[in-house]
Amino acid sequence: MDVTPNHIDKTPVGPPSECHETRGAFATLARSYPRGASLGLHAHQEAQLLFAARGVMQATTTRGRWLVPPHRAVWLPSQRPHAVDMLSDIEMRSLYVDPAHVAAHPKAGRLGNEFVVRVAPLLRELILGCFADRRHPERGVALGRLILFELTEAEDPATFIPMPQDPRARRVAELVLAEPDGIRDLEDLAAVAGTSARTVTRLFSQETSLSFRTWRQRARIMAAIEALCGSSPPPVKDLAHRLGFSSTAAFDYAFKQVTGTTPTAFVGKGGG
Repeated sequence: MDVTPNHIDKTPVGPPSECHETRGAFATLARSYPRGASLGLHAHQEAQLLFAARGVMQATTTRGRWLVPPHRAVWLPSQRPHAVDMLSDIEMRSLYVDPAHVAAHPKAGRLGNEFVVRVAPLLRELILGCFADRRHPERGVALGRLILFELTEAEDPATFIPMPQDPRARRVAELVLAEPDGIRDLEDLAAVAGTSARTVTRLFSQETSLSFRTWRQRARIMAAIEALCGSSPPPVKDLAHRLGFSSTAAFDYAFKQVTGTTPTAFVGKGGG
C-alpha cells in the first residue's frame, strides 16, 4: 500500500457523533469489520489507540507497517496519516485522546510517534473498561490517564516492519511483502526495481536501520504471524515450508528472534 501525504483524507473515521461515549479528553468507538475491509489513508484530529479485541488487522503509516493481532495495539499521534486493513473479522476498539491532553501528560515525550504495544492483562482491562461503564465520566478520564502511562511502558516492536522511503528500495520492499516466501534473490529484486543489489543494501541499512537480510526475515515472520492468527492457522511445519525456511527448527529460531517466543507458544497465548 502506498502511504504518502499527497493522498490524505483529513475526515476523521469515527467522529465524536459516532463514538460509543465522549468524555471530554477521551472518546471511544467500538466497531466490527469483516475480513478484507479497509480504511483508506486518513488522519484524526485526536491521537488514537487502535486495539483488536478480536481478529488481526494491519496499520500502515509512512514509517512502516504494524501487524496488530490480539494482545497488541497501535498508538497513533494526532494528525498522523494511517490506513487500516482487516486481515480477519475484527472487533475494533478505538480510544481517541485530545491532543492537548496528550501534550499535558507526564509521558508526552514518549507519545509523539506511532508505536505498537503489547497489551498485557492490566492494559487490556483498562481499555475495555473505557467501554463498560458510562455512568461516571470521571472514571473514564482516570482510566484514560492510566492507559497513557501503561502505553509508554509496553512498547513492543515485534510486529513492526519499517518501510524505506527511497522509491527503489520501497519497490523492493513491496515485492518482498507480496512474496514473503523469499524465492527471488536480491539481485533479481533490485533489477525489477531498476537499481543494483548494492544500492538496495545501502538504502535498507540507511532508511530502516536493518540490513536487507534482517528486514526480509522480519517480513517472513510478519507473514507467519498473519497466518497463525487467522481463523484456520496452518500446522507450523507446513507454514515453515511455505515461507521458504529450510526446516521447522530454523523457522522456530527465526520466529523467536523477532517475537521472543516460538510459533506454537505465540498461538497458544493468542498472539503473544
